[in-house]
Amino acid sequence: MTTTMDRRSLLSRAALGATGLVAATAMGSLAPETAFAAQQFADAGQPDPNFAEGLIMGRNQDLLQVQGSDGRLHRIQLTGVTSVWKLRPTTIDQAKIGDGLYARGVLLPDGILAAEAIWVNIVNLTVGITSISRSGVQFDHHGQKVVGHVQTGTTAAVYNGTPAVSDLSMLKVGRHAQVIGAWRPGTNEIDIATIYTSN
Repeated sequence: MTTTMDRRSLLSRAALGATGLVAATAMGSLAPETAFAAQQFADAGQPDPNFAEGLIMGRNQDLLQVQGSDGRLHRIQLTGVTSVWKLRPTTIDQAKIGDGLYARGVLLPDGILAAEAIWVNIVNLTVGITSISRSGVQFDHHGQKVVGHVQTGTTAAVYNGTPAVSDLSMLKVGRHAQVIGAWRPGTNEIDIATIYTSN
């Protein structure tokens, strides 16, 4: 007899430690762009109950305490199926107190969010390219300087909607771009995941 388990049941069981057999990305994409997908609203004007964002204020084993930018305190349960992104797919051990995060999952009856995906220190910036070097790209983001660090084997560019490539040689000073990366807390620096631009 075959049974089908829905997303809520799977995450609820995982939060209770009943399953660790599903690969972390089986619940959906861990691509950084997914973190910025349009939020779903349960009721008009109400935030998505299955989404949380903010700064990590504490951790007790697999439970994160996160202070949202709106002042709300979120409790986020890591499970056997939680996928974690911090510039690249990784483990939750890479998340530190003071890091920012976005989390998507299922809100459980006790108010804890059972996370299916967490993106740590992720940023999505619209910028102007001000200088380019072998190790990095400098940006202007609404008048603020942002230093972007190229990460060998990770950083990629998408030109005019073509597939991502590691070749950054077609980037041009003065062009506008969208940059997804991982913020280095307490600085104006990011590690670059993907730059989207026209050439």
